[in-house]
Amino acid sequence: IDSLTIHEPAGPGIAGEIRKLIKNGELARDPVTNLLLFTASRHETNLLGQQAIKAGKWLLKARDWSSTEAYQGQGEGVDPEFIEKITRMFTDDSYMAPDLKVILAVTDDVRAERIANRGDLEQPDTFEKRGDDFQTRVNQAYLEIAKRDNLPVIDASKSIQQIHEAIMDEIVKRGLLPSR
Repeated sequence: IDSLTIHEPAGPGIAGEIRKLIKNGELARDPVTNLLLFTASRHETNLLGQQAIKAGKWLLKARDWSSTEAYQGQGEGVDPEFIEKITRMFTDDSYMAPDLKVILAVTDDVRAERIANRGDLEQPDTFEKRGDDFQTRVNQAYLEIAKRDNLPVIDASKSIQQIHEAIMDEIVKRGLLPSR
């Protein structure tokens, strides 16, 4: 399957530079500034996504505006309706309503273990620096978003192969690919 993979916030050009700002744990900023930085990066990557879709490619994204709703909404206290309004202003309908969206969930312990295993805790990013209460609010927000939007929740503490199989099952279940 010809596809384009995008990780938000990231991408070529300005989107990648915005990611550096967002990830810089030394730069203190207001939660709305975080929302606007993510939205600017998202706008840029959405343009790439539109081109891919028009070319007949599949678009695979790691994270989307639900992450902003979780982090800036529940985590930092920005009004979720404001987040959605700003996101809609700078994306499009295909961005807001993809063919499939899944939530990959892990417990707080698994998340902390994975961060520790990366070996870069000397310079934690903006959000990794936050305390356990922040991380718990974010994780809870993802589960609430999944429930509200009827999204599948996949246990991401399993092996990569098991996670892959669970995602493929969801793709097939929605008729996006024939049965395997």
